[in-house]
Amino acid sequence: MRPVASSGTSLFYNLRFRAILYQVVAVGIIVLISLYLFSNVSQKLAEQNIATGFGFLSRDAGFVISQSLIDYKPTDSYGRALLAGIANTVWVSAWGVVLATILGLVVGIARLSRNPLLAFLAFLYVEALRNVPLLLYLFLWYALIVTTLPSVREAWEPIPHVFLSNSGLTVPSLSWTGAHSLTLAALCVGVAMGVAVRRRATARRVATGQHRPSWPWVVLAVAVPVVLAVLLFQPDLTVSLPEKGRFRMTGGAQLRPEFTALLVGLALSASAGIAEIVRSGILSVRKGQWEAARALGLRDGLSMRLIILPQALRVIIPPLTSSYLSLFKNSSLAIAIGYPDLVMVSNTTMNQTGQAIEGIAIFMMVYLGLSIVISLFMNWYNSRVALKGR
Repeated sequence: MRPVASSGTSLFYNLRFRAILYQVVAVGIIVLISLYLFSNVSQKLAEQNIATGFGFLSRDAGFVISQSLIDYKPTDSYGRALLAGIANTVWVSAWGVVLATILGLVVGIARLSRNPLLAFLAFLYVEALRNVPLLLYLFLWYALIVTTLPSVREAWEPIPHVFLSNSGLTVPSLSWTGAHSLTLAALCVGVAMGVAVRRRATARRVATGQHRPSWPWVVLAVAVPVVLAVLLFQPDLTVSLPEKGRFRMTGGAQLRPEFTALLVGLALSASAGIAEIVRSGILSVRKGQWEAARALGLRDGLSMRLIILPQALRVIIPPLTSSYLSLFKNSSLAIAIGYPDLVMVSNTTMNQTGQAIEGIAIFMMVYLGLSIVISLFMNWYNSRVALKGR
C-alpha cells in the first residue's frame, strides 16, 4: 500500500501555501533587520547625546513658510510646518498631472497628424523637453519670470484689480471660511448625484427604448444640495481686492513665481513623455478600426474620441502611471528655486532640530505613501478600462 502523507507534508507541497510562506518569512527577515538597524542607530546616537524620536514635532517651529496652502504661522509646531510642506507638494504635483495629461494628449495626437508642419512642431516639442534636464528648465522659467516682468511698484494691471509683476500674478480672492468648504462639499455631492441620475436615465432608456429628457432631474440633483448648504451655512461673499505696495502686494490671492516656474517645468517635462505614450498607444490600435469608423461616416475627430482612444487606453495607462509617479517625485526639485515643498521644509526642520534621520524618514514615507495611492488608483482605473475592452 502507498504510504499516506501527513497533512503537514501535503500542505507544504501546496504551491499557494509555499508562496505565502516564503513571503511571510521574507517580510519577517526584513522586519528583524530593520529593528536591529534602528536599535543600533538609536544606541549610537544616545552615546553621542543626540536626541531621537518624533517628540520634536510638537515644538514650535519658529520659521516662516513663504507660501502655504493651509494656515501656518511661525508659532505653529514642526508637525504643522511639515503638513504645510506636504500640502504644497501635493497641490503643485496634482496641477502638474492635470496640465501634463492635457498637453501630452494634444501633442501625442499632433505627432500623428497628416499635416507635416504640425507633426514636425510636435516632434521638436517632445525632443526639446525630453533631452534637457528638468532642473535646468526650472531655472529657465524662474529666471524668465523674475527678470522679464516689472517690479511691484510698476506692476502691470491688464484688467482692474489684477496685477502682474516679478512677484507673481495677484487677483481678487474670496475670503475662504469653513462655510465655503461645506458649500463646496455640497456641490461635489450634487455633482455625484447628477451623474448617478444621468446614468440611471441612460440605463432606463436602453432597457425600455423610451426617450425622456433627464436634464431637469440632473439639474435638480445638482442644485438641491448646493441651495440647502447656502441656506444652512450662509457663506460670506466678502472679496479681498489686491493693492500695490512699495515692496509687495497686499490682499487678494497671489500666484508666486516659484510655484509658477515649478508647475510649468513639471507639466512641460512630463507632457513630453506622456505625448510619446499617447502616440504609441494610438499606433497600437489596428488600422482596420480607422477604416471601419470611416465606413460608418465618422470624422477623424469623432473616430479618435469614440473608437481609437478607448482602445488605446489599455496600452496607455500602465506607462502613464510611471509618468505620474515620476512627476510627484520630481517635485522635490522645488528646493532649487525656493518653493516651500516637503523637502525644503524638512531640511529647515532638520537644520534646527538636528534630527536628520527622523526628517528623512518622514518625507520618504510621505513620497512612498503618495506613490502607493497613485498606483492603486491607476491600477483600479486600468482594470475598469480592461473590463470595458473585453
